[in-house]
Amino acid sequence: MHADQILVEGLAFTGRHGWFDHERREGCRFVVDLVLTLDARPAAASDRLADTVDYGAVVERVLSIGQGDSVRLLERLSERIVDGLLDGFPKVARVELTLRKLDAPIAGAPRAVGVRIVRERPHG
Repeated sequence: MHADQILVEGLAFTGRHGWFDHERREGCRFVVDLVLTLDARPAAASDRLADTVDYGAVVERVLSIGQGDSVRLLERLSERIVDGLLDGFPKVARVELTLRKLDAPIAGAPRAVGVRIVRERPHG
């Protein structure tokens, strides 16, 4: 397993996800943090974007999924995003994702609720 990592922190978007109808109708604010594990040595040696993972393309993929089809659970949205990253970026061996929903309609008014998942590319 490679220990090199690319970070994307604080990626914000509005998506129509949530348990309640009004959340899916009106939309909610979300923030994503990513840790992408890969072997950065080829890019370090070549100084070529083709030898690493394009952060801009990662952001586009996350936004496309996050602003796309509605789901009810953060767990499902998180899994969709991670699957999209592993499918779309073969150099990524592992994805750590933290997804926060801001201002969730919950008693006590937490600033955010969320999930953190970690998925690795199957070996072999």
